[in-house]
Amino acid sequence: MKQLQTLETERLILRSFTLDDAAVVTELAGAYEIAYNTLLIPHPYKEEMARNWISTHQPELEADHTLTYAITHKQEGYLIGAIGLNIERVKDPAEIGYWIGTPYWNKGYCTEAAQAVVQYGFDRLHLHQIYATHFARNQASAKVMQKLGMKFICRLPQWVKKWDEYIDLDLYTILRDEYREARR
Repeated sequence: MKQLQTLETERLILRSFTLDDAAVVTELAGAYEIAYNTLLIPHPYKEEMARNWISTHQPELEADHTLTYAITHKQEGYLIGAIGLNIERVKDPAEIGYWIGTPYWNKGYCTEAAQAVVQYGFDRLHLHQIYATHFARNQASAKVMQKLGMKFICRLPQWVKKWDEYIDLDLYTILRDEYREARR
């Protein structure tokens, strides 16, 4: 059985989710603001949904498709949010996605976690490209992508539908060579 590599930053530990996290995932992901800014998180969000979501992580890891990390506070151990990479092995790109519980917004946790995941993706997984999209209305997510050195590629008009509303997506990307050049 494959194990998700734990990642550590100055303030965070990124680790596998366990079913013990389900109640906190329900509380954090259950906030209206999280659902409003993510495509696949419904509102209301029930604990059974959290358990089902967590139970998909190991099969996705085994299939070399998705790495999903729990973002936790290094000193206190509490859950802050989630971050992951959806990997397309044919061309070696991956999509990074994340959400942070509202009590932890504007503290730099998302950027810190994303930097660790991007570094792992390029240095250990040898990905060629990491890309991300965000709802155009979610400028906080855009700032995270920009801090990662990702470049804005385009706006995809009315690309997704959430709650009977068509929403524009903004696409960002960074290539492995660009990432390495920026680190020098």
